[in-house]
Formats: sequence, structure tokens, C-alpha cells
Amino acid sequence: MDWLRTSIIGGILVVAFLLIIRWNEFQERKISALSLQPASVAESIDVANEQAEQMSEFDIQAPTQAPAVTQLPAQSQLIKASSDTLEITINPVGGDIVKVALLKLNNTLVKEGEQAEPFILLNQTANTTYIARSGLAGINGTDSKKNRPTFVSARRNYTLDDTDETLSIDLLYQQESTVITKRFTLKRGSYLVDLEYIIDNKGASPWQASLVGSIKRDSHNPVIAPGVGMSPFLGAATTTTETNYDKYSFSDIAEESFKHNKQGGWIAMVQHYFVSAWIPDSNTQNTYTLRKAKNSDMYFFSFASAPTVVAAGQTQTISAQFYAGPKDVSELEKIAPYLDLTVDYGFLWMIAKPLFWGLDHIHDLVGNWGIAIILLTLLIKVLFYYPSAISYRSMAKMRKVQPKMQALKETYGDDRQRMSQELMKLYKTEKVNPVSGCLPMLLQMPVFIALYWALMESVELRHASFMWLNDLSVKDPYFVLPLVMGFTMWLQQRLQPTPPDPTQAKIMQWMPVFFTGLFMFFPAGLVVYWVVNNTLSIIQMYMINRQIENEK
Repeated sequence: MDWLRTSIIGGILVVAFLLIIRWNEFQERKISALSLQPASVAESIDVANEQAEQMSEFDIQAPTQAPAVTQLPAQSQLIKASSDTLEITINPVGGDIVKVALLKLNNTLVKEGEQAEPFILLNQTANTTYIARSGLAGINGTDSKKNRPTFVSARRNYTLDDTDETLSIDLLYQQESTVITKRFTLKRGSYLVDLEYIIDNKGASPWQASLVGSIKRDSHNPVIAPGVGMSPFLGAATTTTETNYDKYSFSDIAEESFKHNKQGGWIAMVQHYFVSAWIPDSNTQNTYTLRKAKNSDMYFFSFASAPTVVAAGQTQTISAQFYAGPKDVSELEKIAPYLDLTVDYGFLWMIAKPLFWGLDHIHDLVGNWGIAIILLTLLIKVLFYYPSAISYRSMAKMRKVQPKMQALKETYGDDRQRMSQELMKLYKTEKVNPVSGCLPMLLQMPVFIALYWALMESVELRHASFMWLNDLSVKDPYFVLPLVMGFTMWLQQRLQPTPPDPTQAKIMQWMPVFFTGLFMFFPAGLVVYWVVNNTLSIIQMYMINRQIENEK
């Protein structure tokens, strides 16, 4: 009996330990070295490697005669473009995206009478830098450590008309006899920006350069809503030929730069609920680099495509895409292979992803995320009804024979061998199997952990209201749910057999208090799941206990 109680307590402590880990660090930081492609492939894009490094350093080591990229032009000179979902701000020097506002996502909860402010994902201010740069590097490239091109545009403000589905912003630059058009295209209902360099080579010689895209960012932590109670993963992510998804924290990149080659692919900046990513042409061979500036808190997540050659008198287009928006699994799946893995469900993703799929479909039917969590919990409980019943019946039988076990302990307490023999006889006579009460609980543990990660990564819960809660992604401001959860845990203990060991019994008594304190700072959506799960478990345990007690 002692070993059984120890196993159950150990299982509970394991769950608590995992929760504490996730509280302090939302994701495990993984350091893995990215491999280069075979030499024959790498040699073909060595030039692109150098170009990527130049593009990621030009604004740090620019000489005095070159315009400093970090110095933005006057606000009136910046180019702004708005769709129904995005508002981007473009610096005509270099044509970089220096600000992105997500128009359908508010920065904070809006109270009655207040005006909503959109969530700002990318921005360049006096204190922070987070921008998306792009340029042409190489033999005929326009961008280098020394210079950036200054583009001209027809106007400074662009807005998607109600009757249009796309909005194009053309920036023009004359490079000797070559006309270069840098075109950004916004689409209705999308957070994806199409980038095209249209090269019109009017000269007598071939034109050659590589498209380079880079996310430039310092290591500042974005503001997290109070009460989240965790430190979400913050850093770079990419896909390689060896692994579908690799992530790197800022400290990883500071210790060592990373580089790899891949056809297609993507490079991303990941934070809680949101992601930005460069997605080059899937048909081109690209070089990806992750590095930190030598003497500043500045990081560069870059790609460089293989050189493009435009024959004399010809016009050719070089393209890529840039995503800046929420971690929407269904949308990210459509954009590029494995980009949806930036919604990181952890090592139990194979369970977490179907759980979120079910939650999303339930929400489509009921229209409220809180109700969807309740219905999903009920569905999980139905699926595990029989394993749970086996566990609860075993506990009920153990509870029923507990007086006999206590009598054996009083009789043979000093003789451990005899005590074990008599316990085995009692188990056989009463048809009690202690293991049957433990294993079903262990089977359900991965589901709970997977659902935990699924809810934590779901941007859909951000600012989602339910009953008195205005936001399911942050703590309950009145602590009602954590207190109810603690009470349901206490009720569950009352329906379970009391551990014979006094020390174990005291630990079990303090578990509701411990979990109540822990869950006070957890997102309300998670606590809703736990409260409903505990309530359904209490009902099932009570029914089984009554059934066992009525048996002769």
C-alpha cells in the first residue's frame, strides 16, 4: 500500500514540477548546430553567404559619408500602407519595413468609452529595434555596408479600397541603365506581405545580384499581460534539411552564429502569440544565418538567395514573402512547410495539435472560447470514462477495505514481511488491484500536459471573454477560478482513501493549497479546464463510491 501511495504522490509532484518549469520558462531552449549543405551546393552560393553577412552588418559599420540606417527620415517622408488587417510603415532609404501594426488585434483590452489601439509587432524607436529589411546584394546589388538606395514613390499613403482585394506599393530606383521597382503587396484578410524586385535591365551587360532579407531585432522582452506567470520563448526559429523546426534563444545566438543552406525554407522571429518570418521563393537555394552584432545588443536573422542573372534588355522578378501576425496554425500551414511549428506545442505536439483542432471546431459551433473549453473537457472525459472508472473503482475498493488494512497494520505493524503477506491475501480476497488505480491516471497525464501547451500557445484565447472574465489568456483578476479549483481538489481527496502513512497524508492535505497558489497566476482558460475536469471527476467518483459501498 505504501508504494502505491508513493507512486500516486510522485505522479502528482511530477505534474506540479512540469507546471513550475513551464511557469518559469515557456519552452525548453534547444541548442543544436545547423549543418552546411554538401560542398558542391555550398560552393555555388558562397557569394550569397558574403552578401547576407554584409547586409546584416552594413548599418553597424557604415562610414560617415553613408546615411545611417538607424536614423529614420521625418515622419512625413515615411511611406504608410494599410489593408484591413495590416498597417506597414516603409523607410524610403532601403525600402525597409520599420513598423507593423495588426489592425484586428488590440494592444490591450478596451474598456467602454475607450478607443482601441492596434497591436504593434514591429517598430523602431529610441529604445527598441525590430524591423524587417530587404535588399539586393552582389555584383550589381544596390545594398552594401556603405550605401542603401533611396527609393521614390508616387505618394506617401496607400489604403486598400473597399472594392479591391490587393494593394500594391511601388518604390522606384534608377541604377544607371537599370530601373528597379521594389513592390510590396498587401492582401485583404491576410498578414502576409508579398515582396517583389522587378529588374528592368536596359543596359548592354547582364545584371546580377541576390535578394537578401533580414529581421533585425534587439533582445528586449515584449510586454506580457500581467498575471501570465511565465516567461514565453523569445528568439529565432528556422527549418533545415535535417530538422523541420529548430529554435534558438538570443543567448544561443550570442554564444555562436548559425548558418545553413536550404531550398525554399524560412527564418522567423518567435514570441508569445506572434511571429514574423521571411519566406523566400521555394524554388531557390537560400543561405540562412543567425548572428549577433559584435559590439551591440542587435541580432540578425537573415536569408540570401542564390544570385539572379538578368540578361541585357530583359526584365525579371525576384520575390519573397514576409509574414507578421498572430500564430494562426491554419494560416501558417498554407504559407510554407513547417512554418506552423512556430506554434510550439512541445514534445507532445502529436496530442496537442488534435486537441486544439477539436477546440477550434467546437468554438466554430458555439462562438465562445470558454464554452468551447468546457465542451472539450467534457469530450475528453467521455473518451477516458472507462479508464477513469477503473481507477476510481480501485480507489473506492481500497477505501472500503481501509479499516481492514488498518487492523492488519495494528496487528503486524512490526513484522513487515508478515504484513506484506497478509496484505496480498486481503487484496486477493477482496479482489482489489492497487496497480489498476494508478495506471489509468498515468495514461491521462500526457493528455493534460498536451492540452496545457495547446491552450498556452493559442492566440485565440487572447482577449477572449467568458462570464466575468475579459481575457482567458491572463489570470482571473478576482481569483474565483483558482479558489474553486482548490475546493474541487479538496473534495476529490475526501472521496479517495486516506494514505496510511501520516507523512503522505499531510502531503496530500497540502496539495490543494499548493495548486491553488500556483493557479492564481495561470491563464484563466487553463483553470477553466482544470475546474471542469475536477468537477466531472468528483461526480464520477461519487457515483462509483456509492456503488461500491452498496455492494455486499
